[in-house]
Amino acid sequence: MSTAFATVAIRNPAWSIVWSILLIILGLLAIGLPIATSFGVVLIIGWLLILSSATQAVHAFQSKGIASILWKLLVALLYLGVGIYFLAHPVLGIASLTLAVTMFFTAEAAMDFFAYFKARKYKGSGWILFDGVVTLLLGLLIWRQWPLSSVWAIGTLVGISMVMTGVTRLMITLTAHRHSETYAE
Repeated sequence: MSTAFATVAIRNPAWSIVWSILLIILGLLAIGLPIATSFGVVLIIGWLLILSSATQAVHAFQSKGIASILWKLLVALLYLGVGIYFLAHPVLGIASLTLAVTMFFTAEAAMDFFAYFKARKYKGSGWILFDGVVTLLLGLLIWRQWPLSSVWAIGTLVGISMVMTGVTRLMITLTAHRHSETYAE
């Protein structure tokens, strides 16, 4: 979370609170329905990859130079292949995606740590560090149990991450709002 987020939270605290609560509710639903969430995520990503493949192919023919066109067509074929793979083999797609989620959580935690050190002098910044630590622990948990827990891991761990992000946003919004009221008086 940056000072830009704090500015948005001060200017539009109601929307920031609504978004935070929505993240928390959706995260709880994902935790409560982990298998359905895992399958849903894989199917959505499969379709998004297929759509991205079409967009990439169109963009390739708008490019100049044979190397650029060939590279973009190769990327489009990769997107198409992975998208079809996810739709045709959702269980294997879930296992693959679970491994990708591990990498994503690790990268997200690193970014949270960086954001914390950048914003540590502001009130409420400890929530960013807390979010980073929890996200890193979730990534390590997935990695240790992969591939056995793939069916439930995506739904459960993504849900936990959504809840944590929602709580973090909510706490920072409330802190920023209280802080802005103090200076307004």
